[in-house]
Amino acid sequence: MAVPQNRVTRSRRNMRRAHDALVAGNPAECPNCGELKRPHHVCGACGHYDAREVVATAAVDLDEDAA
Repeated sequence: MAVPQNRVTRSRRNMRRAHDALVAGNPAECPNCGELKRPHHVCGACGHYDAREVVATAAVDLDEDAA
């Protein structure tokens, strides 16, 4: 059974966790529509990837009365 031989101090524990922080994403501009998108992912706004449309996007018409 795994039982620690000695207590791990707060300092040592926190030093070990120093590299666990999340880093912010690195958004890139879509060359088709100019929206920010994640690198190497399909653009959520226009559906383009690598200068071609891979996901068809439908135009949604929202009525002000329907809400």
